[in-house]
Amino acid sequence: MPQSTDQIKDHVALFKDPEYQEMFARKREDFECGHSAEKIAEVAEWTKSWDYREKNLARTAVTVNPARACQPLGATFCASGFAGMLPFVHGSQGCVAYFRSHLTRHFKEPSTQVSSNMTEDAAVFGGLANMIDGLQNSYTLYKPTAIAVSTTCMAEVIGDDLQAFITTAKQQGAIPADFPVPSAHTPSFTGSHCDGYDNMLEGILSYFWADLTPTPNEKINVIPGFDGYCVGNNRELKRMFGLMGVDATIISDPADIYDTPADGTFRMYAEGTTIEEAKDAINAKATISMQQYCTRKTLGMIKNKGQATEAFNYPLGVAATDEFLMKLSEMTGKPIPQELAIERGRLVDAMTDSQAYLHGKTFTVFGDPDFCIGMVRFLMEVGAEPVHVVASNGNKAWAKKVKAVLDSSPFGARAQVWPGKDLWAVRSLLFTEPTDLIIGSSYGKYLERDTGIPLIRLSFPIFDRHHHHRFPTWGYQGGLQVLVRILDKVFDILDSQTNVAGVNDISFDLTR
Repeated sequence: MPQSTDQIKDHVALFKDPEYQEMFARKREDFECGHSAEKIAEVAEWTKSWDYREKNLARTAVTVNPARACQPLGATFCASGFAGMLPFVHGSQGCVAYFRSHLTRHFKEPSTQVSSNMTEDAAVFGGLANMIDGLQNSYTLYKPTAIAVSTTCMAEVIGDDLQAFITTAKQQGAIPADFPVPSAHTPSFTGSHCDGYDNMLEGILSYFWADLTPTPNEKINVIPGFDGYCVGNNRELKRMFGLMGVDATIISDPADIYDTPADGTFRMYAEGTTIEEAKDAINAKATISMQQYCTRKTLGMIKNKGQATEAFNYPLGVAATDEFLMKLSEMTGKPIPQELAIERGRLVDAMTDSQAYLHGKTFTVFGDPDFCIGMVRFLMEVGAEPVHVVASNGNKAWAKKVKAVLDSSPFGARAQVWPGKDLWAVRSLLFTEPTDLIIGSSYGKYLERDTGIPLIRLSFPIFDRHHHHRFPTWGYQGGLQVLVRILDKVFDILDSQTNVAGVNDISFDLTR
């Protein structure tokens, strides 16, 4: 065999060796019972047609590769942003393994969360025993300051009552009676990770605010929402708050959890919003959400407590950052400092320097509802043209909002908005109405392979590239990062089209 102790090959090279290629060929021939190569090629070509597109877009009974995850993923992400809080999922071990691996693969950091380990017997008789044992073990072994409980499909289908189970666990002494255990019902079969984040955050704040009477102060609460770039973005928010002299509390801040140093110390709970800060947040002057579609229920609850609220849609680029900072200034009475004004000018200068390479470039954007709005606004700022805007977890109201954003600029005239569509539908869109580039998550690499349209990774999850999440995408500094990421791909494409010496290298320039 080609693999031995004297010759260790990476799997990329290993499986190209003749022994493996012959094995794969025998497997196809003897076991897969597939169609002929000619028939496969014929059907594959048909799937690129307008005829197939109409059938594909008309699908209602099945979803193929949606650009979204399920509610408990968002719930565990939200809970991880509170100092010492342990995310606890009432459901099967396999579900939690998926949530952990999804976050770990994106952030390249361990994601601490546990489950009640429900199995077949719990599906029949209920998960009370699992909840009691799970809470007791979690409290004893991991010594959290709080445990945040969410649910998966199994617990929701059989109708387990979280609050009753938690109360029973306390009555039986599994955990102390005064130990904080906020909870939220987060069924996986409806909504998305954005809804799970919202449900969990509402559950946490409602729990800690239950017996409190607001005593208004001058602080501002800021809720980032579900954000794969939370490490860079939350730190950028804190930097801007510091420059403005704003006393702000970031509610659910997992930045340090997903960016721990390698210094010999394991940090199961690394910083985050403290329980004291979560309680004090009821006294804030106002609450700002950076992502409207991650916080609809939470903002409604906060508004009912008498606080002013404001929601943004992923503030990326010049205009969106302007709006955020001006609203922050209005709420706090703090002026926008010269340092941020200079940063704004630098971003405008960078956009001007590069506009010739982006003007008229067409884009397909897919991702979460707020991300799509923020990215579309930024693309139009640099003179690019969004053509397809897709959010698997977007609805008709979201589509109407996106359309209004697109109508505000001539660069949005060609755009089509596709709420609720999956990435298999996007494939048909790209074959029939191709764009120059795609912006989305790592799952877009299969679209890139099939259609030949280059992918720019600027969303969640990013599994096949490293460390993007450490840099901001919000604010003027974030806008500069996104601009560079897009330009690098544009220049790589340009170089690849002019790289054959003596044939097409007339424009293979050192200066772009």
